[in-house]
Amino acid sequence: MKRALPLLAAMLAMPISAAHAQDYDARVARVLKSTPLIDGHNDWPEALREREGDARWTMDLNDLSGSPERYNTDIIRLRRGKVGAQFWSVWVSPDLPPKEQVEQTLEQIDLVKSICTRYPQTFTMVRTAEQVRRAHRAGRIGCLIGVEGGGQIDGNLSVLRSYAELGAGYLTLTHSRTIEWADSATDNPKHDGLTDFGRRIVAELNRLGMLVDLSHVSEATMRDALAVTKAPVIFSHSGARALNDHPRNVSDAVLALVRANGGVVMVDYAPPYVSDAYRRWSADAAAEKTRLNAPPYGGLAIGHPEKAAAAYATWLAAHPAPRVTLAQVADHIDHVARVAGVDHVGLGSDFDGVGDTLPDGLEDVATYPALLAELMRRGWSDADIAKLAGGNVLRVMEAAARVKGELAS
Repeated sequence: MKRALPLLAAMLAMPISAAHAQDYDARVARVLKSTPLIDGHNDWPEALREREGDARWTMDLNDLSGSPERYNTDIIRLRRGKVGAQFWSVWVSPDLPPKEQVEQTLEQIDLVKSICTRYPQTFTMVRTAEQVRRAHRAGRIGCLIGVEGGGQIDGNLSVLRSYAELGAGYLTLTHSRTIEWADSATDNPKHDGLTDFGRRIVAELNRLGMLVDLSHVSEATMRDALAVTKAPVIFSHSGARALNDHPRNVSDAVLALVRANGGVVMVDYAPPYVSDAYRRWSADAAAEKTRLNAPPYGGLAIGHPEKAAAAYATWLAAHPAPRVTLAQVADHIDHVARVAGVDHVGLGSDFDGVGDTLPDGLEDVATYPALLAELMRRGWSDADIAKLAGGNVLRVMEAAARVKGELAS
């Protein structure tokens, strides 16, 4: 009889576990019915431009799950993920000449608007928090625009104002390169943060009602922007530096400043920002590529691409990438909520901007409910999940609009 007790207990536990899973799913569905889920950063427009060329203007965007390009985003999966609104990144390479950056930014904005025009039952352009809520009630996905790099304004306030007029909702102050008025997190600093012109940019963003996005910028730039801005800031796609000491992530000291500012850190899924082990492996992998290919004399296989590729494949087989998981992304969300407060955390996936590798369980835009359910299992209340999903960024948008009104009066 004693031997049967563990088996009986296991059998009884199975339906309870299934019931709990169903309960989390039902809770997530209830939250996302009343609160729009808003992702701070998705690179789908740029991915379409890079991979599809002119076909991006006419191709069917409903189901790309079978595409050899391995998109993370399409209409069917956005619906499965219960997405309520999306900040679409209109990123262009910071290595392009400034005029080309402006031209390609305008083209990317046009593509976002074109997608909304082609699929009016699915998408609608929005600019304000109330418009997001209205679109959500109507069953449409609100489309917001984020310009991902200060270099994309070509040092010209008129260009910035034109982006705002066209519907851009935020400007990321830098991307991967330090620019003439702001230091990047992933380049050598030149200004110890923002220059005087950089401070003018922040002030102009406040006046325009655009959000100041501090992802990609150096910590000195973060601190300078937080000292200048009159409106809450966002980090559209960043993690917690205490969990992974990547310069793109946000330190606890800055998280405290974000709390005081009223801003929100929208947590990124990119493995190098999520996992310290993956970050270190990435550095080793890059070093191995350099060892094989470094010009003009050092590369062990330079001038022999097939030999270099075979040697790199052998290295990868011996040094597989560390596993990165949904639970680790939840760890970053938990940490930001603990340090800055649950009112100051959001979601910023970086889908279609990080290549083929994403955390297990977060492979595409259909997976947001699974992440929210994981946080519920950790004890998050429905009210706190609603803040994370979209409530916090809606509050920030409303605050930025109020500041715009105050500065205009």
